[in-house]
Amino acid sequence: MELGLEGKTALVAASSRGLGRAVADELAREGANLLICARTVAQLEEAGQEIHDATGVEVVAVPADLTDPADIDRLMKTARSDFKKIDILVTNTGGPPPGPFESHSVKAWSTAVEQNLNSVLNLTRAVLPGMKENVWGRIINITSVAVKQPIDGLILSNAVRAAVTGFAKTLANEVASDGITVNNVMPGFTRTERLDGLAANISETQGITVEEAFARWEGQSPMGRIGEPKEFAALVAFLASERASYITGTSIPVDGGFIQSLL
Repeated sequence: MELGLEGKTALVAASSRGLGRAVADELAREGANLLICARTVAQLEEAGQEIHDATGVEVVAVPADLTDPADIDRLMKTARSDFKKIDILVTNTGGPPPGPFESHSVKAWSTAVEQNLNSVLNLTRAVLPGMKENVWGRIINITSVAVKQPIDGLILSNAVRAAVTGFAKTLANEVASDGITVNNVMPGFTRTERLDGLAANISETQGITVEEAFARWEGQSPMGRIGEPKEFAALVAFLASERASYITGTSIPVDGGFIQSLL
């Protein structure tokens, strides 16, 4: 399927590894140039070089902490100088730490809001004027299945990612007439370093092995397995495409059937 991404420019946040890296790989294979960012410089630069070598697209890597507005300003200055415009924004940040409500301090809640909500707001605020000027844009937020089916032990993620969903749904209505779509993609249990960390936490707190934690997740999926990042990235690339021009305001799971609700 021709997705019409040749020559578009995508800003993919937290893209040195995990789901962000898989999305960057997929968009590059479809011909999109990339502005990628992450906090770890060496890992980010390695990712950028590997993507360029594999696909030939232009890749600019900018180290950035998305909780720091100054870093987002620097990121956008690079976008303007190197690409002139951003057509596609994929927001993505690492998940906040696990644990029950009473284990999290006020500071932990504030950090989760900065990391998982305010970063989305600030990135969106930065790219929106250019998208409106071009009367074309795609904003895609990586959230979680926890938005529709909260996951025990992930109260920070359950709450803050739900806020992103409310923001995105409202924004989608506001910018639809400008040719801009806004959607969320909700990963289920997917084979990333984040999942390895959650398995280690469960192993420590519940007295089971890491292998048993993974087996538990596999048992919750009708497909009986953990998802792969490339499976998730394929949907993001479609939503970023010309083909998805009439899809907006949605939250779509990539979860192997984990969510049990009808809607």
